[in-house]
Amino acid sequence: MVRKLLVASLLFGVIASTAGCWSRAEQEVVVYAALDREFSEPILKDFHVATGIEVPDKYDIESTKTVGLVSAIIQEQSRPRCDVFWNNEIIHTLRLKKLGLLDVYFSPSADVFPENYRSPDGTWHGLAARARVLIVNTELVKRDAFPSSIHDLADPKWKGQVGIAKPLFGTTATHAAVLFVTWGDEQATDYFKAVQQNAEVMSGNKQVATAVGRGQLAFGITDTDDAIIEIDNGLPVEIIFPDQADDQIGSLFIPNSLCIIKGGPNTANARRLIDYLLSAEVEERLAAGSSAQFPVNPNVTTTSRALPDQPVRWMDVDFEAAAEDWDTASETLREIFVAVD
Repeated sequence: MVRKLLVASLLFGVIASTAGCWSRAEQEVVVYAALDREFSEPILKDFHVATGIEVPDKYDIESTKTVGLVSAIIQEQSRPRCDVFWNNEIIHTLRLKKLGLLDVYFSPSADVFPENYRSPDGTWHGLAARARVLIVNTELVKRDAFPSSIHDLADPKWKGQVGIAKPLFGTTATHAAVLFVTWGDEQATDYFKAVQQNAEVMSGNKQVATAVGRGQLAFGITDTDDAIIEIDNGLPVEIIFPDQADDQIGSLFIPNSLCIIKGGPNTANARRLIDYLLSAEVEERLAAGSSAQFPVNPNVTTTSRALPDQPVRWMDVDFEAAAEDWDTASETLREIFVAVD
């Protein structure tokens, strides 16, 4: 009798312990976030407050964070740890899709989004875009000499006075991939060779914006969220949306992208988080907040503080094609920028 009671007690303890593990797992969703922590973390914390679901998150260093997080997801594919990847660009999300690592989810929150900012097969969702812009130091560059195109980065008259982030990571890599598809390999290769010879190549977009704000560079190419910080800090800079003439390509807008990792430990909660992040309220926060991002949801009426008074022409982009060509483009870019630390 005593032995039976002891066995029953032990079984009860095991079941209770296991149930406790299940309970914790049911109240968790693991996020790998490439969007700057200062912008993404408050939103993830509010999701926790609204739902009670814990959100363990993983970030990486500024210059290589997207590549680092994507590499972790690939390395973990046999036993995924990540549920949701919140990428601050889209090309590397599409690389994960190509590798078959993304789960399918047709979020009802995504129905109103433009078709080119959501996957037709339900593997990724775009939101909250940033624009690729020129940031100009107004004390170093006279207004009548302001740059107006990304081609100005390769103009020899600005040699050593302009900046670009190394185009192998983040939004600069996305921009490069888009240019290879838009212009073709030969024109894009010639362009980046000229830029590499002409510009200061820096570790990230934030570093480019900071260098322009401090007067170390006359102008550079960066993202609107990094440029707007320099304006908010009262530095003598101005944002230029490049290539707006009728015969030019327009300004590139790169959305954040969300995806659910196939085989992740908390798929149900991942779907709840995707629905939450695709809400109009989240895009309104990202537009009105310090990151000044551009809503993709047409129902969002809040505009980015970075939007100029005059209309901006968005570049027509096939992100899927750019991602498909990335391996070829990145090999060329590595050869061009191999000597750049």
